[in-house]
Amino acid sequence: MDTMTDAVRLDPTFRIDAIERMRDGVDVLVVGGGVTGNGVALDAALRGLKVGLVEQRDFASGTSSRSSKLVHGGLRYLEQFNFSLVREALRERSLLLDRLAPHLVEPLPFLYPLSHRVWERPYVGAGLTLYDTLGGLQPSVPRHSHLSKTASLKAFPDLRPESLAGSIRYHDAQVDDARHTLELARTAAAHGAAVTASTRVIEFTRDGERISGAVVKDALTNTTFHVPAQAVVNATGVWAGVTEKLAGVEDPIRMRPSKGVHIVIPRDRINGTLALITRTPTSVLFVLPWGRSWIIGTTDTLWHEGLSHPVATHADLTYLLDMANTSLASHLTQDDVIGVYAGLRPLVDTEGLSESEISREHTVRRPIPGLVTITGGKYTTYRVMAEDTINALSDDLGELPASTTNEVPLIGAAEPSEVFTSVRNHPGARGIDDEHLNRLSHRYGQLTSELLDVVMSEPDLGAEMPGGAGTLAVEIVHAATHEGALHVDDVLTRRTRLYLEAGDRGLVAARHASRLMGEVLGWDDATRSAEVSRYQRRVAAELEAQSAPDDATAAHIRERVQDIRLTKPNDG
Repeated sequence: MDTMTDAVRLDPTFRIDAIERMRDGVDVLVVGGGVTGNGVALDAALRGLKVGLVEQRDFASGTSSRSSKLVHGGLRYLEQFNFSLVREALRERSLLLDRLAPHLVEPLPFLYPLSHRVWERPYVGAGLTLYDTLGGLQPSVPRHSHLSKTASLKAFPDLRPESLAGSIRYHDAQVDDARHTLELARTAAAHGAAVTASTRVIEFTRDGERISGAVVKDALTNTTFHVPAQAVVNATGVWAGVTEKLAGVEDPIRMRPSKGVHIVIPRDRINGTLALITRTPTSVLFVLPWGRSWIIGTTDTLWHEGLSHPVATHADLTYLLDMANTSLASHLTQDDVIGVYAGLRPLVDTEGLSESEISREHTVRRPIPGLVTITGGKYTTYRVMAEDTINALSDDLGELPASTTNEVPLIGAAEPSEVFTSVRNHPGARGIDDEHLNRLSHRYGQLTSELLDVVMSEPDLGAEMPGGAGTLAVEIVHAATHEGALHVDDVLTRRTRLYLEAGDRGLVAARHASRLMGEVLGWDDATRSAEVSRYQRRVAAELEAQSAPDDATAAHIRERVQDIRLTKPNDG
């Protein structure tokens, strides 16, 4: 394991080498560095293919870091009679919990509050019995159980008692989505894939009617390079139609991006220990424990603005707080909100259906020779999506071996309790308390030793970073030396949770992160200052946008501050 992880440090040297390997040509070029794209890269690499992956911004910078952080079958899909999707997702949930990523995917107990005394308990109970059954004969989580009103309030004291008739307890699972996607990228790299961020396709090349590769712009050096490829996979999510249009597809796939907004609340503002799921007039509401905080979400509204920077509005925040306060006695207000994030679901446009009604099943298509598009789907089923995508390349690559991704754990995969026991004896852990070691074990798994090796030689990095909400300085350094982080924004919004949990959106931490990253990436004072300034402007724009009354106004405010890696003002 040590040899493998040493070989997949996504540092500047790896990036240069990966670009050179792509220049020499690949069997499969994957466009898009979210969970699906990295899953495709891993699947292809494990089948012995030569693989390149390019991502225009950062790994998981889009939808894959903006989910509800859940690995679940989707209870509401039972009401749509989509049993096959639920069964598939529950099978993937078991794989992630038991084998693929037990450090990043953990069981999460839920309460489903009941408000109707007669019909609701047998109705919901029947659905959860089916949910348990679809999870298999040997489920990875406990089966559901019924709680009285008294037991429900004991389990979650902040439930409103006046409308409560009891509850049902069941289990799903929670994931750190951005870190999971990043470890997928490192695992793909460990098996030979050349993966790079800050690399954007600006043109597809053709051999007659067939796609034969792409011209890619490197935002870091402002240069372009050509990647010859036997086949190209379009895994760009909500950009799928835009990417097909760039490739010259006459009738590109039509996407209907749906905005999902979540808010983050300090842990002490809600008295409870389990997750909640409740019905809303249009969908469901999650109240989820998450580290030092709670996540409350989500919305499901059509998004008509640019695709690069979806943003929440005042109406979104008001809706989520109102829905939460319908079930909770906490009396949450906008003053309690310490973090907000908005993502776009890559829904394939289905005429006549609302956003909440559109199927979450994925779509694989081959619109022209040499190009396969994968879009739609759920975070939970990324591995199946990747397998189906590579299977669809047989027309371009010939017969391929079967997928083995169900047997290959991510590079950090381990039970966190076992990691914790092991790393307590590491020489680099001497100045780090058990609370921090436990948190590191859950976030990095077996890779925790990578961080402690650094602390062993630089003990000061084992201290908490100012404004870091418990984050250690070594985590910032590790993000730049091992995890491909190229900008302060990459670290504060995806490698760590500071943007959401620090309370000040990571503004204090940004200055320290810039110094730590700069020391390992060779930044001069001007670059460090520019990184901090850019991050400050982004935070200011998002806070201002969250006071806007509608999407158009909010998007206009947010798009004043573009990601440095995007050259066009609007990628929609």
